[in-house]
Amino acid sequence: MYNLHTNIVSNPARHRSFAVGESLFTIISCGLKNKFEDLWSHNNYIMYVLDGRKTWHTALGSFELFKGDCVFVRKGASIVEQFWETEFCFFLFSVPDEFIRDVLETRCTPLTKSLSSYKPVMPIHNSKSVEAFFQSMMPYFDAARRPDPSLIELKFRELILLVADNPSNTELLACFNALMQEPQKVTLQRVMEENFCFNLKTEEFARLCQRSLSSFKRDFQRIYNSSPGKWLLEKRLLHAMNLLANLGKTVTETAFESGFESPSHFSRAFRNYFGHSPLSVKQKMAI
Repeated sequence: MYNLHTNIVSNPARHRSFAVGESLFTIISCGLKNKFEDLWSHNNYIMYVLDGRKTWHTALGSFELFKGDCVFVRKGASIVEQFWETEFCFFLFSVPDEFIRDVLETRCTPLTKSLSSYKPVMPIHNSKSVEAFFQSMMPYFDAARRPDPSLIELKFRELILLVADNPSNTELLACFNALMQEPQKVTLQRVMEENFCFNLKTEEFARLCQRSLSSFKRDFQRIYNSSPGKWLLEKRLLHAMNLLANLGKTVTETAFESGFESPSHFSRAFRNYFGHSPLSVKQKMAI
């Protein structure tokens, strides 16, 4: 899987972008090379679709985006599916948890209490204010001179305050409330439960949990009474069994959707854990 932030920063010729420090950036971009892209991001990002269609496949469901849609995508992994009828063009604002918390703490009124749960991809109510905000960004990308980073940071703050001020953004407000109040233990568990089926390395899980590798392993052991590697393998294999036995997935599809590097690696691990091959499960279901 590739890191969205690293990919954008390392390919400046492909994207028109403005960066503020190392954690905030905004881009306007069009086009993708592949039908499916496996990606992850250690930052959240807000996306506004200018044209085209694309689907975000996550551990908790799939989310299809069209022209005019605006969404908040929580940090983590996903499989992004591209459709070729129209080129996909979008604004993207990359925003870390710390920045969101910092901005929300400046609000004069507390956040509206809302739902107790939320998904990896959350719709943002496409109000006239939201549309006007993204229209206001166009001149910066069209201008020959790059705007001062302090101005771009103000636009980030404006966007966060704008979406937080709309009570129609019920899921997003629940997410923002959790960011302000959720203990680190719950954050680690949420990251693991929502991303275990993607082929992320232990170091990448640690980064998503905002910990060093050593502190991540220590906290993980305390919470789960297991090592990350052992827990991930068992969780992925149980998920794979469900895909094979109940959802009719092929062995190759199951390996891909359970976070294994290859079908052969998956088959070896499956046989070692269950005592029989994944193919035998498929053959049994066909009888």
